[in-house]
Amino acid sequence: MSKEITSREQDYSQWYNDLIIKGGLADYSAVRGCMVIKPYGYALWENMRDVLDKMFKETGHQNAYFPLFVPKSLFEAEEKNAEGFAKECAIVTHYRLKTDPENKGKLMVDPEAKLEEELIIRPTSEAIIWNTYKGWIQSYRDLPILVNQWANVVRWEMRTRLFLRTAEFLWQEGHTAHATSQEAVDETVQMLDVYADFAERYMAVPVIKGVKTANERFAGAVDTYCIEALMQDGKALQAGTSHFLGQNFAKAFDVKFSDKNNQLDYVWATSWGVSTRLIGALVMAHSDDDGLILPPKLAPIQVVIVPIFKGEEQKKQIDEKVNDLVRTLKAAGVSVKYDDNDNARPGWKFAEYEMKGVPVRIAIGARDIANNVVEVARRDTKEKMSMSIDGLGENIIQLLDTIQTAIYDKARSYREKHITKAENMDEFVQLLDDKGGFISAHWDGTPETEEKIKDLTKATIRCIPLNNPEEEGSCILSGKPSKQRVLFARAY
Repeated sequence: MSKEITSREQDYSQWYNDLIIKGGLADYSAVRGCMVIKPYGYALWENMRDVLDKMFKETGHQNAYFPLFVPKSLFEAEEKNAEGFAKECAIVTHYRLKTDPENKGKLMVDPEAKLEEELIIRPTSEAIIWNTYKGWIQSYRDLPILVNQWANVVRWEMRTRLFLRTAEFLWQEGHTAHATSQEAVDETVQMLDVYADFAERYMAVPVIKGVKTANERFAGAVDTYCIEALMQDGKALQAGTSHFLGQNFAKAFDVKFSDKNNQLDYVWATSWGVSTRLIGALVMAHSDDDGLILPPKLAPIQVVIVPIFKGEEQKKQIDEKVNDLVRTLKAAGVSVKYDDNDNARPGWKFAEYEMKGVPVRIAIGARDIANNVVEVARRDTKEKMSMSIDGLGENIIQLLDTIQTAIYDKARSYREKHITKAENMDEFVQLLDDKGGFISAHWDGTPETEEKIKDLTKATIRCIPLNNPEEEGSCILSGKPSKQRVLFARAY
């Protein structure tokens, strides 16, 4: 194990922070609770964004952009939404600074530059978007509206952690408008499926699709659908949400349309989003005590090639072979880096790329060329193998697919071993403390019982799984009748 990284067993939280900082993903900022996303981390986010953006467009959505500022009166229009985010809002009250006459050289807020109406820095964009939609929608012919925006939002979190919970973060938020309730529900479920497909096929993170309880529902939603993932410390992480908003926002902003029978009705709505929190999920789901492990489909660098040589003559021989390999891999869409920088020794480079989670490392020297082979190392298993230079490009492409599948299978195996049934509170608490993971247990369906379990154990109902089988039972806390199990976990 690298001495630079705290082990998971010793301190999981510090291990996570070490990987983010030393893996070059992000850094702390001068602004409390905010982070700087470094180029390597931003490249990872770009890869995620590009895949998701294509998936959104394939399902008929278009990108737009709405203002960062939300007038307070608009924010207040949907009461449940405003109440849900009120404690996290940052507010702009003035628009100008001036020199303080009593403290030369220092700036102060100009009291004469007070805004007529305070502006909320968006914690989410439903208010500003639905106020805009009012001018876009008159008839059923104007529907559906299928809009997404890539943006930043601000939620003034008191306890922050890089990527997982920061005062400002990057995300996408979809906001759609529909003529019928069923269309909106179908949209909500469709986007949940898009998120689950992305998490499993690209992030290699297995997820459970489900519905949130009323206590955990998005403020202003009728139903919140979610994907829940399990991290290596046995805690759950909400990886994406899709909300059926009913007509709540349409009523709040008086957004009506004339249907085919020329009858006026309120529009039906959805919203859905994922954020840079997905990077945190990726790190915690796969990485080890030596650094990041990134799935090939999203890794900023999928293959790194490190030459081992003495003198320029050997270097020229290696360059010739490597250039052919690089061309082959790039033509296949593989992100490859040839690190022939002579400022660092090969051993240092090996450790650096291991830390950064590059899926495949190729070492090639003059002796290798003479033997027509290279040494190939897998980051996920640390297995080293000798591969022929002949057909190497095709074999590396196959290996990347193998690694992608192996990373997913490992995470899925862990998840399956950490879904456990509990029949009573004693068993429930013991499982949480000893094993963690998802606890499948009966609940009487009341918010009061849900809240009491949370107070007693710090575990929340992560979701009611979709297509959940009916099963007669008794609530683990109240003993009242229950018709199905739900998934509890301690969570981020």
